[in-house]
Amino acid sequence: MTEPNPYADGEYKWGPTPGTPPGNPPTGAPGVPEYDFPNPTLADGVAGAPTAGYGYPGATPAPGYGYPQSGAMSPVPTGATGTPLVSIGDITVVGDSIITPSGTLPLRGAVWNATDMSRTEEKIPTHAIILAIVFFIFCLLGLLFLLMKEKTTTGFIQVTVTSGGRHHSTMIPATNAGTFQMVMGQISYARSISAM
Repeated sequence: MTEPNPYADGEYKWGPTPGTPPGNPPTGAPGVPEYDFPNPTLADGVAGAPTAGYGYPGATPAPGYGYPQSGAMSPVPTGATGTPLVSIGDITVVGDSIITPSGTLPLRGAVWNATDMSRTEEKIPTHAIILAIVFFIFCLLGLLFLLMKEKTTTGFIQVTVTSGGRHHSTMIPATNAGTFQMVMGQISYARSISAM
């Protein structure tokens, strides 16, 4: 890889220019940086620098996202009153509406779906293998420790709701093998009140 390209035909030659000793600084005009930022900053003291605003010191925060408003904010969007009937992940059914982080959906005619994306694995735990080896030496009853099983459930249950031309999806972690049945019970109740 130290030989230059024989097919270069006088094009760009890689590596240092011949005659410059290694370790020398780049040859630029003194006091002129080799590179510069495209926009000046307030620290540069340039008149055309951006004025104080979001992300710059001395800015007065504008009302909106991330700043508390002067009025008291209600935790439930307007139009949804009453106690929650069912809550599935971050989807809450209140009165005649479905409250999601992406907005409020009408309850009537909502379509609910659930997808089981979890799996349950059954394996012999490590301590059972160690006990089987230790007690196998003393008596053959140590092999009974290999009958010990450990079930672990991993994954999520995806719940989607579609209503009023809008769609929201949430993921519920599966903690055990019965999580999907629990979520399906909640969805069955939500379907029944959506049909009213």
